[in-house]
Amino acid sequence: MEELVLKIKSSAARNFGSVLQYRRHLHQYPELSFQEINTSNYIFHVLNEHKIPSRKIGETGVVGIIKGAKPGKSIALRADIDALPIEEKNKVEYRSKNPGIMHACGHDVHSASLLGTALILKELENEIGGEIKLIFQPGEEKLPGGASILIKEGVLKNPSVQHILGQHVHPPLEIGKIGVKPGPFMASADEIYITVEGKGGHGALPHECIDPILIASHLIVSLQQLISRSCNPLVPSVLTIGKIHSDGGATNIIPEKVFMQGTFRTMDEPWRKEAHLKMQHLAENMAIAMGGSCDIEIRKGYPSLYNNEELTLEIKGYMQDFMGIENVVDLPIRMTAEDFAYYSQEVPACFYRLGTGNPLKGITSPVHTPTFDIDEKALEIGSGLMAFLAIKSAVK
Repeated sequence: MEELVLKIKSSAARNFGSVLQYRRHLHQYPELSFQEINTSNYIFHVLNEHKIPSRKIGETGVVGIIKGAKPGKSIALRADIDALPIEEKNKVEYRSKNPGIMHACGHDVHSASLLGTALILKELENEIGGEIKLIFQPGEEKLPGGASILIKEGVLKNPSVQHILGQHVHPPLEIGKIGVKPGPFMASADEIYITVEGKGGHGALPHECIDPILIASHLIVSLQQLISRSCNPLVPSVLTIGKIHSDGGATNIIPEKVFMQGTFRTMDEPWRKEAHLKMQHLAENMAIAMGGSCDIEIRKGYPSLYNNEELTLEIKGYMQDFMGIENVVDLPIRMTAEDFAYYSQEVPACFYRLGTGNPLKGITSPVHTPTFDIDEKALEIGSGLMAFLAIKSAVK
């Protein structure tokens, strides 16, 4: 065990310069979801340069293969490759060169780390067992989620993957720490679009109108009440209306229509389905009861992410072997969402968090902000750890 850990850490240190270069290149040239043409070409080039068999999948996905010389399981490692529509504010030499686009969620880190893992596994392929798929997945940030598309394209088949691992940056965790949680980990995420229609008119003559703003106000309160009183209190659920605006209207004008947008999240798939029906029924009937009408569209998004308990506890043990027991922390559930959840619905999965923060260096900004960055030493840790987890968990 100690010999393998030392061998992998040594390889990760040797390859750190290359992995740093990969990350900075990807960070400088970010591309939005399902538009990652140059990104996937770059990843494909790096894999081919190191004689790692690879192929394109979907429009912009890449899959590499490492075949060990010994028998073992077929497993997968996943990194996402898309960026966000955010203008970067960091004053670093590797800041984004694509206006209005930034790797603000760390997908450049995920991809560079997986490339680093690929280099380590390639060095050790004669000593390891199994077959390891390296999945560089597009479109994590946008529905329907690149994971769902790649699954339909057969990314988990030929040969069939027995389990999958995913790694994600986590600024609240300091560099050198790893976070993990067996069982339910992240929420499903559905988008809600509501249009309330009434009858507009003068604000001083409400009796001649049907006020859609009043209907919308009642709807917001009633939908919140529905979730809080209909859901089992032991099942985490969140309903947020994040946007509301009217079609016309002024200080003295009642508008014709009001539009609302929001998100619904939960950890329980049967309740999720039930809640959709309840929200639909409530919105339509309340609007009618108040003299108006309501159109509600619920766009089903990513499912809840479940970390297979047996696999995740096994992986946690390997993390402790590689990082030290004191550096592996237990995480709480999160109501944020991830399309890695699609994989977790298909095969045993473990999605964990890589510490990237460093308050001493001022690296504390959360993901999805224009000042997000990492302590780049995390690249060495992330690539080495994932290689170790892959080798250990691929053993039959």
